[in-house]
Amino acid sequence: MKALNLVDYHIHTARCGHAEGEMEEYAARALDLGLKEIGFSDHFPLLHMEDETLSMGLEEMPLYIWEVGELRAEFPHLPVRLGIEVDYLPETAARLPSLLSAYPFDYIMGSLHFVDGWGFDDPRNLDGYVGCDLLALWTRYFELLGDAAESGIFDVLAHPDLIKKFAFRPDADVSRIYRDCVDRVAATGVAIEVSTAGLRKPVGEIYPGESFLRLCFERGIAVTLGSDAHRPGEVGERFAEALLLLRRIGYGEVAVFDARRRSYLELPV
Repeated sequence: MKALNLVDYHIHTARCGHAEGEMEEYAARALDLGLKEIGFSDHFPLLHMEDETLSMGLEEMPLYIWEVGELRAEFPHLPVRLGIEVDYLPETAARLPSLLSAYPFDYIMGSLHFVDGWGFDDPRNLDGYVGCDLLALWTRYFELLGDAAESGIFDVLAHPDLIKKFAFRPDADVSRIYRDCVDRVAATGVAIEVSTAGLRKPVGEIYPGESFLRLCFERGIAVTLGSDAHRPGEVGERFAEALLLLRRIGYGEVAVFDARRRSYLELPV
């Protein structure tokens, strides 16, 4: 598929400790696909723990910024945005604005990988699901997602229903949980990411699922598009399916960013 007039705003680098390949390989893949522009949004250093397999360290941030700048010069015909993916945790959120303001980001993505200290999406922590109250977990996750939106820190919420990654779902109706969260997000004006990464995971489904995304459309929430690529070959992966989903729901454009300013790019027919 030639992914003309599409963007991939969620691309990682080897600095995070769990991705591979050179940044030039990711950019070359984007050109091969005909992507309109790309954005690197590697993991911002975790503030509540140190784990070199999960994120870069604070001392690496200047090098990350420099490397994106060098890539822009190397690929003058491919707009390369400087993004960052930042974990939202209530206990560290107050430290983020001053740390993030030191860098010239085009956009800041907020994400949840921890719920009350548990790294729920880490395969090393799967035993946490044994005997877990899944309805309580999902309720807490989407409460925190609403908190992240209301924090004012982020431009985009990454893979908003990541909690479904391993296909552990409550045996209950979660529509009220979704509605409460979407109402909060809509009130802030923050965009959400439509991510094809879920298609590579046990859940086998785009983040977010169609019911959640329909609520977002009804409430006027803007969307970005990303692959969450951790390997060059994952750039733009299965974007045809994401495009079909977006069109089916009614979206005709995706949000793009430049120096934290949002504009829109029309989706191809």
